[in-house]
Amino acid sequence: MLCLRLAPLLVLVLVVSLGAALPHEGTPRKGCSLFKYMEIIVHEKKAVNKMQKEFRNIRRMHRHCNTRLLDRKWTAAHLSVPDRVLLVEAELNFTITMLQHPAPPSFARVRQRPLAFLAQAREDLQGCVAPSHQPSGELRQWLQNLQVAMETKTTSCLEDYAIRHALEVLGDLNCAACQDKC
Repeated sequence: MLCLRLAPLLVLVLVVSLGAALPHEGTPRKGCSLFKYMEIIVHEKKAVNKMQKEFRNIRRMHRHCNTRLLDRKWTAAHLSVPDRVLLVEAELNFTITMLQHPAPPSFARVRQRPLAFLAQAREDLQGCVAPSHQPSGELRQWLQNLQVAMETKTTSCLEDYAIRHALEVLGDLNCAACQDKC
């Protein structure tokens, strides 16, 4: 009975191993392993949810902040793999920066796990895209909007946006790990 349960797992490991050994056009550079992000661990999502709840408890999210500048009509799945990685790198940099601001002790405590996970993901993504890669028009526009928001919006509005969209960042990280459409 145990052998029957292990067979699908062994097939999956074999397929993944063969897939990793074969070159794929548009994939991250060789040695860049994002496989572990294909399924974001449930515990990480729970930690982000807990962080968001605590943030709402200690400080009302600024509904009057206009951060629509950062909203997008497209999803990471519509981008090429290198563009997905660039998107996630930018999102991680932004979110980590916002989470590192001084905070009340209760929030500082619950943000530790998400912050550590996001920092590890950012480290794993570094160098996954060739420096010569030029982002698509959609991504380039969003990156410019992010830069404008960082220069023009208040820190509290940016923090609110980053924390509200932390689960979206996890989803985009998951998508960046995919070789096909997510």
